[in-house]
Parts: sequence; structure tokens; C-alpha cells
Amino acid sequence: MLWFQGNSMQLAKYCFRPFLRNLSASKTVLPVLTLFTKDPCPLCDEAKEVLEPYKNRFVLQEVDITLPENSTWYERYKFDIPVFHLNGKFLMMHRVNISKLEKQLRKLEQQGTGGL
Repeated sequence: MLWFQGNSMQLAKYCFRPFLRNLSASKTVLPVLTLFTKDPCPLCDEAKEVLEPYKNRFVLQEVDITLPENSTWYERYKFDIPVFHLNGKFLMMHRVNISKLEKQLRKLEQQGTGGL
């Protein structure tokens, strides 16, 4: 019995190795959709509602342009929010363009990396 207990960890490693390999290989990185916003922003709220069905295909990161540390974004986008970047690149502004978003998400998904 002591022999079995001593080798049970090796047995577990051997049995689960293919499973663990497949698990790590299937791990995908989701792209980051950045929403430049402020409070209040009714158009931003509307945009988030439109994005709801797609939320499992990206990570939504919100940037409040009114915060002092975001003054560069404030100067750039103060009259244009909501503005969206996908993986750090400009994607769209004012309203969600579903066809444009879908096209870019599909492109990233085909690459299989989330674009990172």
C-alpha cells in the first residue's frame, strides 16, 4: 500500500497529461475592446447595450476620459465619445458599427490569438 501511495502522483500525472496538454492548447486570449467614455454618457450606455450579445468574444475595458490621468484621451475624444479601440487600434466612434466589429472579431478569431 505504501508503494501505491508513493507512486499515485506519478500515475495521476501520467493519466491526466493529455487532458492538461489539450486544456492549455485550447486557451485563447480574448481581444480587448476599449470604450472611451465619461459620466454621464447616454450614447455610451446605449453602445454597451448593443454590445451585450458579443460580450463573450472580447474583454471590455472602459476608460473614463475625464480622469486626470486620461487627459490625452480627453483632448483627443472629448467631442466624439463613445470611441472604441480594438486591441489598441481605433475601431469606431459615436455609435457601434456591428458589421465592422463583427468583421474585426472574426479576423482575430481566425488568427486564433485574439490579436495580441
